[in-house]
Amino acid sequence: MKPTTVISFLGSTLDASKFGPSRWMKWRPSVGLCMHEDLRVDRFIMIHGSAHRRLAEYVSEDIASVSPETLVERHVIDFADAWDFEEVYGKLLDFARSQPLDPDVEDYLIHITTGTHVAQICLFLLTEAHYFPGRLLQTQPRRGAPNAAGTWSVIDLDLSRYDSIATRFASESAESTSFLKSGIETRNAAFNAMIDEIEQVASRTRAPILLMGPTGAGKSQLARRIFELKKLKRQVSGSFVEVNCATLRGDSAMSALFGHKKGAFTGAAADRPGLLRTADGGMLFLDEIGELGLDEQAIILRAIEDKRFLPVGADRETESDFQLIAGTNRDLAQCVADGTFRDDLYARLNLWTFALPRLAQRREDIAPNLDYELDRHAEREGERVTFNKEARERYLAFAMSGEAQWPGNFRDLAASVTRMATFSPKGRIDSEVVDTEVARLRRVWTGKQDSLDQLDGLLGKEALAGIDPFDRVQLAFVVETCRVSRSLSDAGRRLFAASRTKRASTNDADRLRKYLARFGITWELVTG
Repeated sequence: MKPTTVISFLGSTLDASKFGPSRWMKWRPSVGLCMHEDLRVDRFIMIHGSAHRRLAEYVSEDIASVSPETLVERHVIDFADAWDFEEVYGKLLDFARSQPLDPDVEDYLIHITTGTHVAQICLFLLTEAHYFPGRLLQTQPRRGAPNAAGTWSVIDLDLSRYDSIATRFASESAESTSFLKSGIETRNAAFNAMIDEIEQVASRTRAPILLMGPTGAGKSQLARRIFELKKLKRQVSGSFVEVNCATLRGDSAMSALFGHKKGAFTGAAADRPGLLRTADGGMLFLDEIGELGLDEQAIILRAIEDKRFLPVGADRETESDFQLIAGTNRDLAQCVADGTFRDDLYARLNLWTFALPRLAQRREDIAPNLDYELDRHAEREGERVTFNKEARERYLAFAMSGEAQWPGNFRDLAASVTRMATFSPKGRIDSEVVDTEVARLRRVWTGKQDSLDQLDGLLGKEALAGIDPFDRVQLAFVVETCRVSRSLSDAGRRLFAASRTKRASTNDADRLRKYLARFGITWELVTG
């Protein structure tokens, strides 16, 4: 068994007593702690001020009389103001660092019954941070008859050892992880493991986070969810500020990011705080950070490290304390090698780097994201649209196959769901709508012309220029539907599915033929 060392303040009030036999009828925390048969104290590190040197000697003698095996070490620490948190914490931190504390050799108990409330709080914090590598010790007088020993109990800060707390923390951690995934029950093991890591990092540090991944992989949405999670946990008080660095160029980039003073350049009619200042107390998301110029990168680096920067045209620096999340679809290590990205900024960003996979790398997550996109459509449009069973199966069979490329990742998926929902006026996406959408995606991904582009070939530039944009989009969809349909009648049924139930005559083929004729084209010309 390893020897036990207690670290404790001398109680200037609780440990004091009149000299004489009556003192053994009084509970004195420091002395009583060494009187328990079930707690062997091998070393007692007693902290006290110069003014209480005599009391410390007196208490040390009483400890020696009740526990001869206990070695008492007295350490003098004087505080100008024992209620000044900064002073007390700083001096106790220095004391902790000066002691050769080795938990492999000794067990440490940090006694938090004596001392001022500020001292007790500081001992707690230093123990929680492992500067004192031990457990907290609490003592109190025994109820009932006078008893000099009192009672003692140990508080273990390893919360994983407390079943009910550990279960609750595990549940809250799972909720946080689900929150980062927008509540989507994703099925990709690698992605789930990465989100678990991001949740831990986001909750425990304000260091910069770098999100890497292709366009449309969800960097912007994840950054916002990280901010919202920290907001829920009251870890940020400011705003979420997002900027696409690819849109910033030249002087406008410096002004947008760092602000400017009135008159700093032509057109600067008023002071501008800048995005970094706006993000004070909150989070700044710099998407496509690899597009920033080297000058902007240098100022960003100083703003991260010193929380200070100089607005354009200003002679005094301004401050802003924000957490940075950076996003990029570039290989920043290669950019550093090419000289287009600062190596010191990359080193600062590369502490917590997470690479978001492409949608094609997590096809098993398409199904839950399909439901998520339908929910988003319902929120935007105020109308619930769902798949019928066969249509859903047909769409997923294509979407999860190797044929589906998803070059735009989740943006492509979101756009695809929006198109199908829009062209399902009855609120149900059927197989015909799915077939049309799949055919469109195949043409786009194989490099074939989109219907909008093909109108030029059907009508000619002059005729196409005379058609309103609204009619042009409608005609493009009609042409696209015709080209994936078996016949003129089949195309008519797809296009007029909603209105045909309200008409006595359902000659959809004739209706479609007349529509095409308005633009001087025929079924044969469209499908030839």
